[in-house]
Amino acid sequence: MSEIKTKCAIIGSGPAGFTAAIYTSRANLEPVIIEGPQPGGQLITTTEVENFPGYFEGVAGPKMMEDMRAQALRFGAHIISGRVTSVDFSKRPFTLEVDGGRDTVIAETVIISTGASARYLGLPDEQKFMGVGVSACATCDGFFFRKRPVAVVGGGDTACEEALYLANLASKVYMIVRRDVLRASKVMQRRVAEHPNIEILYNTQTVALTGTDVLEGATVVTNRGTENENRYDIAIDGFFLAIGHQPNTSVFAGKIDLDEQGYVKVRPGSTATNVDGVFAAGDVADPVYQQAISAAGMGCRAALDTERFLMTEE
Repeated sequence: MSEIKTKCAIIGSGPAGFTAAIYTSRANLEPVIIEGPQPGGQLITTTEVENFPGYFEGVAGPKMMEDMRAQALRFGAHIISGRVTSVDFSKRPFTLEVDGGRDTVIAETVIISTGASARYLGLPDEQKFMGVGVSACATCDGFFFRKRPVAVVGGGDTACEEALYLANLASKVYMIVRRDVLRASKVMQRRVAEHPNIEILYNTQTVALTGTDVLEGATVVTNRGTENENRYDIAIDGFFLAIGHQPNTSVFAGKIDLDEQGYVKVRPGSTATNVDGVFAAGDVADPVYQQAISAAGMGCRAALDTERFLMTEE
């Protein structure tokens, strides 16, 4: 067991966390990054990133996170492998326990950048085809499916937005909707219903994904469990989940203010939480945009807010 003291602890190692580390390192705060259970965040599971500025030919998600990690280390950030399993924000300096007490980090300030995890259906082949057909971000990966058939799972506003976005790229978009109606707003329902490139499959569930090395199709069931049950296959190259995200904030419950969905609440125009000295950045505090570039920008803001907070105290 070791005890590490720092002016700034950063929880999470995605674009927000590493950007915050780069800025706080350059400000001589000597930050400590606790990587979390998936070092590099969600981009580790992304094959190609083409919409992040600077990579004009595109870059593999893991490579981009390796670059960010190396840049943070270059400026003096210290990285700890492991997961934060408990926090004490009741007094400063704050105390963070890593992996049940294997390490203890004592920090003057904390930046929470633990991200959010996409919800999946739990199908056996979802992970097999992750990055080679299965995605939870149409904006990120839709470009790779130009003039190819795809499916979107979900019936809310997000699913409709994803379907409309993909409909301008793909040859055909199936919307796989578990219920007999869409949960989306009326205007979104009308837009997808009127789009000639979108076919809505109501009362339908996906039961399997098929393919050898890449996704080639899906097996769906309509009216499952009834006398009208119908199982059939659809040929698709892309399978997009749009059934929501779960912010990775369970360890912070009761420690800082979270909204009804579990996202960290930040003050308007700031990355500050309700606890002085604790800041939040990236998808963990952003249920709307959830893009690498917006997470990185928020990581920059959190670092600047942290630096100003410490300077004000001094």
